[in-house]
Amino acid sequence: MLYDCSRLEERERGVSAAVEAVKRGDLVVLPTDTVFGIGGDAFKSWAVTALQNAKGRDRRMPVSVLVGSRNTLDGLVYGLPAAARDLVEAFWPGALTIVVEHASSLQWDLGETDGKVAVRMPLHPLALEVLRETGPMAVSSANKESNPPATTAAEARDQFGYAVSVYLEAAVSPDPMSSTIVDVSGSRPKLIRAGAISYEQLLEVAPETEES
Repeated sequence: MLYDCSRLEERERGVSAAVEAVKRGDLVVLPTDTVFGIGGDAFKSWAVTALQNAKGRDRRMPVSVLVGSRNTLDGLVYGLPAAARDLVEAFWPGALTIVVEHASSLQWDLGETDGKVAVRMPLHPLALEVLRETGPMAVSSANKESNPPATTAAEARDQFGYAVSVYLEAAVSPDPMSSTIVDVSGSRPKLIRAGAISYEQLLEVAPETEES
């Protein structure tokens, strides 16, 4: 079902429906500050498999994880270098995805991750509202592999149909950009993909950041 979250009453119903869907292992589509995302509970393997199937990708392309607070990150990682904490402090919530070595005790299966996970805290009030109730979500851009990212929940529904239980419609940037990805699992931060945050901006916070 699609909920128009520009209307307060429908927003409340939509958020509740999305949270319930994620908790039972279903997929939802929600806006972020970059593009619309499709996601499910990161700790339910069948939800992650459903996400990969809906996207048309396999385990060799692991999904990212969205969190609703900076504190959640500490429960996911094996360790976080000082430079990584500086980057998170500067750019979270926002369009920075960091690749970290995740804690080996975590009971999840995001694909062939090699012990690492890409994590981001989005700067979108609706996404944060959902994430703070659901906990970490496995999320990817809301499009099938052969299509461009959806710019509305309605566009996403045209692609995914009944594979997704809840669609949350809300305004996003009219000129969305992908997040910047930085690998902070090594001795020095390494830029993997330039995006909404420039390399120059990264250097202002973490001067030792390398380009890939």
